[in-house]
Amino acid sequence: MKKNKKYIIGGAIIGVAIIILAYLGLKSSLTYYYEVAELVAKGSSVYDKTVKVGGEVLPGIEKNVSLAEIKFQIVDINDTTTTINVDYHGSQVPDTFKEAAHVIVEGKYTSQGIFEATAIITKCSSKYIPATVTGVTK
Repeated sequence: MKKNKKYIIGGAIIGVAIIILAYLGLKSSLTYYYEVAELVAKGSSVYDKTVKVGGEVLPGIEKNVSLAEIKFQIVDINDTTTTINVDYHGSQVPDTFKEAAHVIVEGKYTSQGIFEATAIITKCSSKYIPATVTGVTK
């Protein structure tokens, strides 16, 4: 009987430890997603927290190749009056990143109103247009 209690207690301790570690691991990897207007409306409650923001890239992308830096603005797709400045440092920029592209940026929103991005993800258009091939006959 005593041996069974030891196994039950030991199993319970291991089970609780696994649950706690899984919770902490998942909690640290979760990031909230906002549209630009939602992020700006949240204000100081989201400062310096890792979040994802979706919007459309406005004209005027500034690239500094020597510093591996890109500065641009994104606008809320549903509220075209709300924009944020994005500052990205890194060399991994999607090929489809350009003006008017729909993007999701991940990073931290600072109290100065600048979004310091650590990743840029471009959304694929939902409409596929195949490339035309010349010289092919049916």
